[in-house]
Amino acid sequence: MELILIFSISAAALLFAGVLIRQVLSRSTGTDQMRAISDAIKEGAEAFLTRQNRTIAYLAVALASLLFILYGFVREHNAADPVGSSITLAVWTTVSFAFGALSSAVSGYVGMWVAIRTNIRTAAAATRSLNDALQTALRGGAVSGFFVVSLSLLGVAGLFALIQSLNIVTSVTKIPLLIAGYGFGASFVALFAQLGGGIYTKAADVGADLVGKVEAGIPEDDPRNPAVIADLVGDNVGDCAGRGADLFESTAAENIGAMILAASFYTANQTAFEQRGLSLLGILLFPLVVGAFGLIASMAGVIAVRTGDNKNPMDALNLGYYVTCIGVAVGFFIASRWLIGSEYYFNFFLCGLIGILTSLVFVYITQYYTEYRYRPVLSIVEAAKTGPATNIISGIAVGFECTAYPALAISAALISSYYLGLASGLQHAGLFGIAVATMGMLGTVAYILAMDNFGPITDNAGGIVEMSEQPDEVRVKTDKLDAVGNTTKALTKGYAVGSAALAAFLLFSAYIDELANYGLRLESVNINKPEVFIGGLLGAMLVFLFSSFAIRAVSKAAQAVIAEVRRQFAPLARDKEGNIIFTADFKPDYRTCVDIVTTSALRQMVVPGVLVVAAPVAVGIMFKVIYNWGGRLSTGATGAEVVAGFLMVGTIAGVLMALFLNNAGGAWDNAKKYIETEPRDKAANTGKGSDKHKAAVVGDTVGDPFKDTAGPSLHVLIKLLATITLVLAPLFI
Repeated sequence: MELILIFSISAAALLFAGVLIRQVLSRSTGTDQMRAISDAIKEGAEAFLTRQNRTIAYLAVALASLLFILYGFVREHNAADPVGSSITLAVWTTVSFAFGALSSAVSGYVGMWVAIRTNIRTAAAATRSLNDALQTALRGGAVSGFFVVSLSLLGVAGLFALIQSLNIVTSVTKIPLLIAGYGFGASFVALFAQLGGGIYTKAADVGADLVGKVEAGIPEDDPRNPAVIADLVGDNVGDCAGRGADLFESTAAENIGAMILAASFYTANQTAFEQRGLSLLGILLFPLVVGAFGLIASMAGVIAVRTGDNKNPMDALNLGYYVTCIGVAVGFFIASRWLIGSEYYFNFFLCGLIGILTSLVFVYITQYYTEYRYRPVLSIVEAAKTGPATNIISGIAVGFECTAYPALAISAALISSYYLGLASGLQHAGLFGIAVATMGMLGTVAYILAMDNFGPITDNAGGIVEMSEQPDEVRVKTDKLDAVGNTTKALTKGYAVGSAALAAFLLFSAYIDELANYGLRLESVNINKPEVFIGGLLGAMLVFLFSSFAIRAVSKAAQAVIAEVRRQFAPLARDKEGNIIFTADFKPDYRTCVDIVTTSALRQMVVPGVLVVAAPVAVGIMFKVIYNWGGRLSTGATGAEVVAGFLMVGTIAGVLMALFLNNAGGAWDNAKKYIETEPRDKAANTGKGSDKHKAAVVGDTVGDPFKDTAGPSLHVLIKLLATITLVLAPLFI
């Protein structure tokens, strides 16, 4: 019954996504000039993603082969393994990894494919009405959300059903351990997709802004800027494809981690559940059922969005989000009462509500630190009056400050859901309560991803309107949507890092549970042991080193773009203020800039990505060897315990660093946008072209790789560390 429900709702969500695609693609594509610009964006985005996926595929095949060799031939079979032979374990781990990687790549590609066809239709819709443009952009963005969640549910449930039907395991409680590779594969692809797309989008953006706005004195999205098409392409490959893969692996990893904990939860309370007629399958599939109900809620949220020409589009998007949250809460009530039973359900229903409320809290905290209506961004605007240095100092201060409230929110969610679980009177219920809270936070993910993709779609639409020289009233509408899109992109980053924090703790708990399954019961991770302390130190170090590599990659790629744009501008004369005088026959070479950024981004993403995959494996195996070589000293730590320290401290450092990078970057960006809304007056140092504006552009340029490359990539890193250790835990014991 549960599997039928999951498959049915997931299939219905894919059908709904198909209807949205048909609705969006049936709309007008505007003028020939608009289509020419859109075609250039499509060509660049599809070329980049094809080349990126080819690179990722080579790396994934190599890693899948290594997994098969390690499990099938290097590691000895253990009686606690979920299946009876090493080869069978190797086959299913490898198949799960490959299937997760493929599903993640497909979900990201589909989202971007629709987005690059929605942007021109949003631009054309803006010539008619704001509501038409709003609904076009949101529904085009929603396709990615429904594909991501549906494919995640179908992948996990499909593997579960297949293994169950083949009778490969002695107990269905072992199945989640056998398919943990699915989450690993999804995380692996997501890291490279987010990192490569993030490097691309920010290298193009930085190059376009510094030479275009600051040096040449031309507006954003000016068709005379050779890097402008690369910039618009970057919005799609970074924000659409990258974020789609990011949230796909969030849902996949969370579902598998929650199922591992659900198996322990059922086993610890088997007698109580059997007496009340509650099935093992119902408890195991509870996370997937909740995710399926979240799809229904997100459909209602998307349908509810509409606005008027004189209204704030953000209010309409917020209404859709509230409708989705209410729908997820109702779904939680039904699922928990049905599958956990009328005697125990209420505490876990409350845990789900805590997760939903935590997502709302993260949205509002992010809004406070990144919108220019509030003190943090206004303080950066004020600091820009005295130049780039004070602007950057103020932005860094805001970034450090913004870690406090989210840390408190995460702490409150963890402790309250843990104690609510304990208060149910069931054994092993505290950790399961945290798992349920994580489900609650991820229940709205389909709608959240729709809002996230809304941002790059409206940004592209504004660029198409600007470059095709549409009337001012059309640009006013797309500017309004673009401003909202900048907010939604920032809000979804806050949501993503919050859900990553809860999911990482959930996966850490699943890792401890898996170790217990293999006979290593870690009641605590003893940081007082030197080996564990070193593991924690290395985990935190990895976060900082990875961030450095990601930001440096943007700098290197941007330098190449800047050099190319300067080369194209070199023959042109300049006026007394240094602004370029464009001749009528000047034609920018967009293709060269696109090719430069593509090549550089793909080259720069490999080293930091491989570093993240290799580090926890190297730490676990090295300290396992040291432990065994030391004669299993009574004070020593096994490789598995050292990896636990690595994972725990790395997760904490990663969450805080991601918050800093995301919100500092978003605050700098909106400080610049606020100054651009001021009346242009050089004497008063306000508006575009003023010294204050130039200082803000520099701050925004510093923040670009923070918020769109390193920060979002850290969301994935946090969960990838957890899924790697979950899959490879048997190798560290």
